[in-house]
Amino acid sequence: MSPALRVVVADDHALARAGVRMILESQPDIAVVGEAGDGHAAVAAADRLRPDVVLMDTHLPRLDGVAATRRLAAHRVLLLTSGSPEERLVEALRAGARGFLLKHASAGDLVAAVRAVAAGDMLLSPAATRALFERIAPMLHLDAAPPPSALGELTERELDVLRLLARGLSNGEIAAQLFVSGATVKTHVSHLLRKLCLRDRVQAVVFAYDSGLVQPRG
Repeated sequence: MSPALRVVVADDHALARAGVRMILESQPDIAVVGEAGDGHAAVAAADRLRPDVVLMDTHLPRLDGVAATRRLAAHRVLLLTSGSPEERLVEALRAGARGFLLKHASAGDLVAAVRAVAAGDMLLSPAATRALFERIAPMLHLDAAPPPSALGELTERELDVLRLLARGLSNGEIAAQLFVSGATVKTHVSHLLRKLCLRDRVQAVVFAYDSGLVQPRG
């Protein structure tokens, strides 16, 4: 059996830390090895415990989560925010955060995010993805579209899923809009990533804008 993923949880609210610990430790492959109530303590705990993921609130006392992330360049940091994703998203990514998730995300999304970041993937919540790409879409080279055969590999339903994914919808929201199950959407996402040789949803969003499949909102 492979060793559990080691996580440090940083939040200034003890009840919030306890809730996150309970969610993560309900999984057999995840262990919370440390907690911190402020940014300085989070940096110290990460340096001492060498976790696989530091799960950190953006709004911490003494040293906020984004500033703490800058000091944790050797660590994989997943930031949680209760505010709007636009507020500090770009700053967080520049600081080196590997993920950005809203605090009201489901327990399943939180667990999946920790696993993804631990595996080395970049993880943005749907709302954060939407905020980021509506901001940077005008800077993408929409005239530099990939070969037509790339989009031609996708079925009509996969194209529908890609369009909605690029608008920042979650799997559940896509499922509701297309009147299919969440499992079906997950399968479509997996298939389109494989066909387009993309690593994750963030790359899929870039591809959708860069190929011209989705246009920036004016």
